[in-house]
Amino acid sequence: MVLTCLETVTKELVSWMRGHESSVFSISVHASGKYAITTSSDTAQLWDLDTFQRKRKLNILQSVGIQKVFFLPLSNTILSCFKDNSIFAWECDTLFCKYQLPAPPESSSILYKVFAVTRDGRVLAAGGKSNHLHLWCLEAKQLFRIIQMPTKVRAIRHLEFLPDSFDAGSNQALGVLSQDGIMRFINIQTCKLLFEIGSLDEGISSSVISPHGRYIACVMENGSLNIYSVQALTQEINKPPPPLVKVIEDLPKRKLTSGDFKMKVTSGRVQRPAKSKENKIQTRILKQDLTGHLENKENELPDGLNKKRLQILLKGYGEYPTKYRMFIWRSLLQLPENHTAFSSLIDKGVHMAFLNLQRKYPIKSRKLLRVLQRTLSALAHWSAIFSDTPYLPLLAFPFVKLFQNNQLICFEVVATLITNWCQHWFEYFPNPPINILSMIENVLAFHDKELLQHFIDRDVTSQLYAWPLLETVFSEVLTREEWLKLFDNVFSNHPSFLLMTVVAYNICSRAPLLNCDRKDDFEYFFHHRNNLDISVVIREVYHLMDTTPADIQPERVLSGFVALTKGQYPVFNQYPKFIVDCQTQERERIRNDELDYLRERQTVKNMQAEVDQQRAEDEAWCQKQELLHKAEETRREMLLHEEEKMLQQRQRLAAMKRELKIQEMHLQDAARRRLLKLQQDQQEMELRRLDDEIERKVNMRDREIATTAKDLEMRHLELESQKRLYEKNLTRNQETVAKEMREDIDAYRRKVDLEERSFHRLIEADQTQNQKAQKLIEENLAKAEQACLNTDWQIQALQKQRWSDQQRNESYREMAKLLRENRRKEIEVLNAMMQNEAKKWKEAEEKDFQLKSAKKASALSDASRKWFLEKEIDDALEHAEHIHNKAIVPRCQNERVASSRLPRTSQLDDISEMDSSTRISLNQRKMQWDTMERGLLERVRNLRQRLTAQARSRCQAPHLLAT
Repeated sequence: MVLTCLETVTKELVSWMRGHESSVFSISVHASGKYAITTSSDTAQLWDLDTFQRKRKLNILQSVGIQKVFFLPLSNTILSCFKDNSIFAWECDTLFCKYQLPAPPESSSILYKVFAVTRDGRVLAAGGKSNHLHLWCLEAKQLFRIIQMPTKVRAIRHLEFLPDSFDAGSNQALGVLSQDGIMRFINIQTCKLLFEIGSLDEGISSSVISPHGRYIACVMENGSLNIYSVQALTQEINKPPPPLVKVIEDLPKRKLTSGDFKMKVTSGRVQRPAKSKENKIQTRILKQDLTGHLENKENELPDGLNKKRLQILLKGYGEYPTKYRMFIWRSLLQLPENHTAFSSLIDKGVHMAFLNLQRKYPIKSRKLLRVLQRTLSALAHWSAIFSDTPYLPLLAFPFVKLFQNNQLICFEVVATLITNWCQHWFEYFPNPPINILSMIENVLAFHDKELLQHFIDRDVTSQLYAWPLLETVFSEVLTREEWLKLFDNVFSNHPSFLLMTVVAYNICSRAPLLNCDRKDDFEYFFHHRNNLDISVVIREVYHLMDTTPADIQPERVLSGFVALTKGQYPVFNQYPKFIVDCQTQERERIRNDELDYLRERQTVKNMQAEVDQQRAEDEAWCQKQELLHKAEETRREMLLHEEEKMLQQRQRLAAMKRELKIQEMHLQDAARRRLLKLQQDQQEMELRRLDDEIERKVNMRDREIATTAKDLEMRHLELESQKRLYEKNLTRNQETVAKEMREDIDAYRRKVDLEERSFHRLIEADQTQNQKAQKLIEENLAKAEQACLNTDWQIQALQKQRWSDQQRNESYREMAKLLRENRRKEIEVLNAMMQNEAKKWKEAEEKDFQLKSAKKASALSDASRKWFLEKEIDDALEHAEHIHNKAIVPRCQNERVASSRLPRTSQLDDISEMDSSTRISLNQRKMQWDTMERGLLERVRNLRQRLTAQARSRCQAPHLLAT
């Protein structure tokens, strides 16, 4: 069985609590919220809610089961009830058994199943499978009453006391839910039935009563949820206190009845009853002092308490009882407990000013830090001044630690403290409250001039000896018990009591303070605990309040206690608003600047990371290249060494061969001299020797082949590395080649334009020498013939340009395509290189064929143009003799034809107008033009061959185009 602890606001998981083996049917939380008890059928466990750790575990025998284990209200006592009707009381801190309730009488013994305790923890009600109820007095530890329910009740399923605002926790009404689904409310003192809810047709399954006893929520057996108003059910519950003024009417000469008495509550004067005409009624008026009545009305507190009586009790004992302290504080401060308003503040989330609270105020307990952060955020959402108040965490921390398990009470206590005991603190914001510190200094000057003069001589201001005590509300200089004792008196008196406490603390510490000379000693004194009796300080405070003159009394400036309003919290705007708004705007500007700085720093960091990565890649590539060069040099040295070895072996082999030849000759000579019968043996021996020699040579040849194969492999690797390097350089130079090609073409075009303009100017100069008639006739004849030539020349030029553009576009597309494929599939290119090689070679052959076809077409076009020009020149010379016999073409036709000609063709048509010397110079010019065209064509052809070679290299190594 696992218990899950969740955060109610953020819905986050806080902790898991493991340890129960069976289902948990009861959970009880201590009044301080520090401990919790979980109960199952076989065990009960005590948990520390600050750390969510198990503190103790109660194990029992299987024969004796657990009925219920719970905390008594407003005490440190744990009550454990078992199935054998035994009830034990334990001390919460030490788990020491305080007492055991005696066994009930045998005549009315029942098996206890359900239990209920009054709010003051004095009376215990127990019931079970019977119509009897047992009421135990826990102070006297005895059974003081047995109540018998109606005969219809056979078993009791649930018991719960009905809270009352006027009984001081000693609840008198007890709700009893029986087996028939009807919940009956009875008075445990008079044993009378007050009212009942539910019916036999619509029974109640379970019920719960609100903390103030105003409403009852019931889950019905049919699944519906009913909410009942207690005030509407009965007038006896939550009735007002009895009237203060009573009028008693005497009715003489007849019997008195209950209707003859009238009780009226008046404010100021007593209204007399109306007199009848027949009988005169004598009345006795019980008068009461008006001022005393108003004073008592002011001193009346919620929950039936009286402030004057509490002050008398406080002066007598010095402090309130520990178990009732929180209850008394809530009554003194008159906390409204505005759940809805507080929830709306909490729902706004953590305020921006307290997002990083743990950095400035590191707290070990995560729960305490979370409660402090939430309380400060709620205060900041309540009023904007609290988001900029630097001492607010110090002011609120002791109350947060005290009320950490009830955040609503914690918030309202701090808010009440600020609105009453921190009056005029924020008028000089963001500086300390100079006006408040001045009042403290005036009181100190009146009661202890020597100490004040000592402060003045040592340059110690009220911001050093008074403000640290106020901003921390004495939490740094007092222990927990001393602080609680002090605030028992603070909350019970006028708000000026806190300022008087600062003066009293300094006066009671005058001896060590007069011995301090350095400013650091004063700072240490007012920020650390000192050996000082808080009871003496409190008595001194009361003495100061009685003896301080009225003109310097802080009570004259500070207003009285005003509780928080119910429903909604009051508006808190007692501060210079323009300063807070200015600080808020400045903080927002700083925050935006910080965000911009963080973004810029992240951008710079990313850029630096990219630069570092690129630098690392470059260094890695350089190192790799160096390693490759070193490996290449090593392989070369190894190859040279092996070649030297092979040469030495060959030399030794040749020497051995020469020696063998010499030996063979000697052996042959010896064999000839030997007998013929030994010749055969000698030959066989020689044959065996030759076989050995052949085998040795074969082995040597195999070793040489293996060595050569290894060398070839190394050479292949070297060629591969050189190939990659060449392809990389080729890719880098490819753009340079294209740029040079474009520059050559532009230079060629500029040169052609320049020559054409020069040629035009020459022709125009020569044409001015001819007669006007000859010029017009020749011009008209040339226009007719040159139109076709001009058109053909333009078509050819456009075709060449289009072909050149197509070639460049195809090359650019191919390069872009290879670049994209290389980025996308750099790893796969190595595997597909052999397949692409054949395809690219085929494309290269096709392009070569297209290039040859284009060259042939260009050559044919040049020959045709040359033949056409020569023919036109001859025709012009033949017709020059008949110039005067030709008719002049109308000017309109000349203008229409001239609109479609080019300057170059019209100039060529006028050659027939020139004389012989001019024609000779033009022929020379034409030859120069042809030579220049052939040179340009040759240059274009070379450029195409270079592009074809580059395309072939790209086809062989396409993966290098990615560079």
